[in-house]
Amino acid sequence: MTDIATPRRLIVAITGASGVAYGVRTLQVLREMGGVETHLILTASGARTLAEETDYSAAQVRELADCVHSAKDIGATISSGSFKTLGMLVAPCSIKTLSGIAHCYNDELVVRAADVCLKERRRVVLLLRETPLHAGHIALMAQATQNGAIIMPPVPALYSRPATVQDIINQTVGRALDLFELEAPNIHRWDGGARGAKPAA
Repeated sequence: MTDIATPRRLIVAITGASGVAYGVRTLQVLREMGGVETHLILTASGARTLAEETDYSAAQVRELADCVHSAKDIGATISSGSFKTLGMLVAPCSIKTLSGIAHCYNDELVVRAADVCLKERRRVVLLLRETPLHAGHIALMAQATQNGAIIMPPVPALYSRPATVQDIINQTVGRALDLFELEAPNIHRWDGGARGAKPAA
């Protein structure tokens, strides 16, 4: 009998919103974990933000992925539903990318790959990075959610008492990977408030 199990592949897109460290750390964690083939799309805007916010070069980030796709290559493997993946993480997700996904505007690979995952009922997680939000942004989030995407703004989990920015990034990346049933190391799990808490009588 032929094994038709879904290959452990994850698409990671880094767009031009602030917060490119989330996408970079995702690639690092998946490489450390092993067993997951990563497909990266780094947009031109994402590379621009990368230069502003980190000390990584675009080449260094591309080296973290198993496969790299041009954002303009609408014919890449990941643009077809026949290419099986666990889904797609957009980290960070810009409002422009959210708009494209919400309206199925497949003029480039990030939106096309996300649309393919959604039509195939695969998980699409959007680390939307924008604040404050106006009514148009909220409407886009609602439409993308109706299409099947999960909107996951990178909100810090303060119950984990992060000591550094890296702690915050690690926790968010771990929780995002949870949504693909990928268990990242060093994730703080809520323990019911054990700090000084007493069991009910």
